[in-house]
Amino acid sequence: QVQLVESGGGLVQAGGSLRLSCAASGRTISRNAMGWFRQAPGKERDLVAAINFNGGIRYYSEVVKGRFTISRDNAKGTVYLQMNSLKPEDTVVYYCAARSSLLLGNRREDEYTYWGQGTQVTVSS
Repeated sequence: QVQLVESGGGLVQAGGSLRLSCAASGRTISRNAMGWFRQAPGKERDLVAAINFNGGIRYYSEVVKGRFTISRDNAKGTVYLQMNSLKPEDTVVYYCAARSSLLLGNRREDEYTYWGQGTQVTVSS
C-alpha cells in the first residue's frame, strides 16, 4: 500500500506561483507513474500532469502546458507540481495519484490506484 499526502496549496494572486508536493509513504514509488489531477465542484477529475517512473516522460494537459512542471525525486519519495502564471480558473482541489505501472498509460482517472486527500488551490483575481 502507498499513502500519498499533498501539501503546498493555498491562496495566491493571479500571476503568482505555488509548488505542490506529494509525499509517499508505505513503500517506494520509484516504480510508479505519478499524476496530478484537479477537480472543480460538481465536475470530474481531470489529469493535468503525469510523469513516468524515472521522470523521463511527462505529460501536460493543454490548459496547463507551459505553466506547470511536474517532477519527482524518487530518493525522497516525493512528486512535485510547480505552478506558475496561475489564473483564477486554476482554483480547484488538486490530487496526487499513483499508477501501479511504470508508464503513463492512457491518462484516465481509473488507471490510478492510490490517491491523496487533495489540497485546495485558490487564485484571486
